[in-house]
Amino acid sequence: MLQDQFDNLEKHTQWGLDFLDKYAKFVKERLEIEQNYAKQLRNLVKKFCPKRSSKEEEPRFTSCMAFYNILNELNDYAGQREVVAEEIGHRVYAEIMKYSYELKAERKSHLQEGRRAQQYLDICLKQMDSSKKKFERECREAEKAQQTFERLDNDTNATKSDVEKAKQQLNLRTHMADESKNEYAAQLQNYNAEQHKHFYIVIPQVYKHLQEMDERRTVKLSECYKGFADAERKVIPIISKCLEGMVQAAKSVDERRDSQIVVDCFKSGFEPPGDFPFEDYSQHIYRTVSDGTISTTKPEVTRIDPKITMGKAKGKLWLFGKKPKGPALEDFSHLPPEQRRKKLQQRIDELNRELQKEIDQKEALNKMKDVYEKSPQMGDPSSLQPKIAETMSNIEKLRMEIQKNEAWLSEVEGKVAQRSERRHSTEANHLVAQGRESPEGSYTEDANQEGRIQPQPSIHTEFDDEFDDDDPLPAIGHCKAIYPFDGNNEGTLAMKEGEVMYIIEEDKGDGWTRARKQNGEEGYVPTSYIDVTLEKNSKGAVTYI
Repeated sequence: MLQDQFDNLEKHTQWGLDFLDKYAKFVKERLEIEQNYAKQLRNLVKKFCPKRSSKEEEPRFTSCMAFYNILNELNDYAGQREVVAEEIGHRVYAEIMKYSYELKAERKSHLQEGRRAQQYLDICLKQMDSSKKKFERECREAEKAQQTFERLDNDTNATKSDVEKAKQQLNLRTHMADESKNEYAAQLQNYNAEQHKHFYIVIPQVYKHLQEMDERRTVKLSECYKGFADAERKVIPIISKCLEGMVQAAKSVDERRDSQIVVDCFKSGFEPPGDFPFEDYSQHIYRTVSDGTISTTKPEVTRIDPKITMGKAKGKLWLFGKKPKGPALEDFSHLPPEQRRKKLQQRIDELNRELQKEIDQKEALNKMKDVYEKSPQMGDPSSLQPKIAETMSNIEKLRMEIQKNEAWLSEVEGKVAQRSERRHSTEANHLVAQGRESPEGSYTEDANQEGRIQPQPSIHTEFDDEFDDDDPLPAIGHCKAIYPFDGNNEGTLAMKEGEVMYIIEEDKGDGWTRARKQNGEEGYVPTSYIDVTLEKNSKGAVTYI
């Protein structure tokens, strides 16, 4: 039993409350850490999120979109940390602080009750001790009176009055001693009863209350520990989804798609400038005539003026070239064909969206006008007329703008159609001229036969200029001429032995392959006259060339 350990129990209960306050301080600091962590995560996401100031800055690459998706998931993750902080604050910290306040008040009440019981017992002890001392003192005085009476009674010289007086004093003291004896006995009995009540009823009851309070404090701590963990465990499924979203964002990165975006973004439709042709000024000096031989100089079908080649090469824009300087034009004619087509298509889409909005607004105004006409109390129909007129004007302006941009777009796309038409026309003329025969049937070493085919001069027309500005067909390989070829027929390409050219169209089974020279000249050559090498990444793979 701990009846005599009141002070130690008081210290223990105080330690329990201090420990509760210590845990509350820990929860508060953890709460602040969660709040600051969530705030810093949100600031980090805000710092690295793209600015939505213009549509041009919107992410297009899968790697960028994946990163921004990860930022969104991280922002949701920060929200879950805020949920954890809020849960800890309301379910743990607030309850601990409230419970600590209640326990302190309860402990104070129980301790005051124990102190009052101890004080009352001390008072009873003092009263009993006082009555005991009085009884002891009265007994000594009675004993002295007894001795005095016996001495005077035995003294022959003592007077009768002195003896009588001593006897009366003895009786008085004896009576007082008896009264103090009775009082002491009563106080002793009362103290023993109070002491028994104190140690067996009052103090055990106080200790029981303190024990229950301390046990409830321990249980509350256990519940708070669990609630602290539950606050974290509740958000685990959502946090797992955030992390899963980050993984999915990482898996969504497509390097081929990003490469294709780069190609589509910077593809100009121009061809890289070709090599400068060698100009042999000595051929007029050392020319020799040898009739009937293969080495006889043959007239060239097409002569490309280096100045023209240089001018066109300088005027073209390609991936590694510089952008043209000067203000942007309304029809984007300052851009390469492919970029111009994209810009025009984007503008037409935007204008169509604006036109649809204006049309919807016009229909809404007309409906409102009909309502006003049927129910004049709701509004004046004439008040809507200015707005309707303004909407009609906007619709007309937008339609004119769309027509103008569509005309420019048709002009750009018409080049592709003309180019395709020209290619098919060339193939048809080539089939008529050659009769789908092997190129060996058109090649001869006889100078007379060669003289039957008159060279056709190269005529530059407006169509040729547009064709030159159009997107060239991509090279799918290269070839090397094994034999020389005149290329006198329309659509064919002359070549020299050992000359290297680009392959832009494979043999379709008719014995002819479409090739392009370094200077940009294109045409068909006999497949049996060349050694063809196709690029491995010419089909399916995306390259920046």
